Amino acid sequence: MNRVLYVVLCVLCSTMLVAQPSNNRKDFVKGADVGFLPGQERSGVVFHDQDGNERDCLELLKNDYQMSAIRMRVWVNPRGGTNDKNVLLAMAKRVKALGMDLMVDFHYSDSWADPAKQPVPRAWQGHSYEEMKKDLHDHTVDVLSLLRDNDIEPRWVQVGNETANGLLWDMGHIEKNPEHYAGFIRTGYDAVKEVFPNAIVIIHLDRGHKQSLYDWNLDIVVNNGGKFDMIGMSLYPYWAMDGHPELNADDIITDCMANIRHVSEKYKCDVMIVETGFEVNERQPEIMEEGRRQLTRIIREAQTQTNGHCRGVFYWEPQCLPGGYKLGAFDHNAAPTVIMDGFIE
Repeated sequence: MNRVLYVVLCVLCSTMLVAQPSNNRKDFVKGADVGFLPGQERSGVVFHDQDGNERDCLELLKNDYQMSAIRMRVWVNPRGGTNDKNVLLAMAKRVKALGMDLMVDFHYSDSWADPAKQPVPRAWQGHSYEEMKKDLHDHTVDVLSLLRDNDIEPRWVQVGNETANGLLWDMGHIEKNPEHYAGFIRTGYDAVKEVFPNAIVIIHLDRGHKQSLYDWNLDIVVNNGGKFDMIGMSLYPYWAMDGHPELNADDIITDCMANIRHVSEKYKCDVMIVETGFEVNERQPEIMEEGRRQLTRIIREAQTQTNGHCRGVFYWEPQCLPGGYKLGAFDHNAAPTVIMDGFIE
């Protein structure tokens, strides 16, 4: 080989090897779920930065805390229009105007859906399995088509919210009807791709530190024809330790990172921490400092300890104020607490 060519190739290879981790980190997503924000703004909440200046909440999250994405839930026929497709569209327009990416979180319910409850929407009740698959398909296509018709393309779409025990109970309960659960996941996947072929479809489970849960649930999905592009995890050391004094936050985070490495290898896909949060207690600043430390560690290790397979971290409702949801990250003046510094450290 020509000596000059050899030297050039060596330099190129070295540059590629050095640049690869940097590129992966650059693409790492920091984001927030802000589903409560429209209601807060309607009620007159005015947000501030840490210097007391009035700020638009989304602009503050982007410019002061390096967030590049927003997650929004959507319900089927919610009372009062809360979290319906029109609220989603209005927020999606703001997200796009800021140049941020959008994650859509389908609950497939008229209200909250999580591991303790997955209620069937009123309009779908009494339907057969085939009818309910059509309901799920049509709702998914309807919501996403509204975004598409307004020139908005979500980067990620969640098919179900924290479906550790299935969705659309009892029809899609994972223990009672595992095949139906997998069938609903597949129907949602296909519906998303029908409207947005390039969207990343996420299956979302809670308790990211519990490897056994992910093996059990995702094996059922895969073995029964379900599909997903990415695995979403909730990681809440606070809730994991609640009632379990034998656990501690650092072990929970360590176990979650190990689980990310495990499932990414087993299921050959990337992972996202789509929900996390830490306690705000303005009377005990050390509690918030601990939250900042944990968030800093999670973001750092998600980038450096997962073989490049954790693609981001989303905080669930950081803009919530004390007195309501206890794991927000803003104070009573609607300004970020020290917890939020975890996003920029």
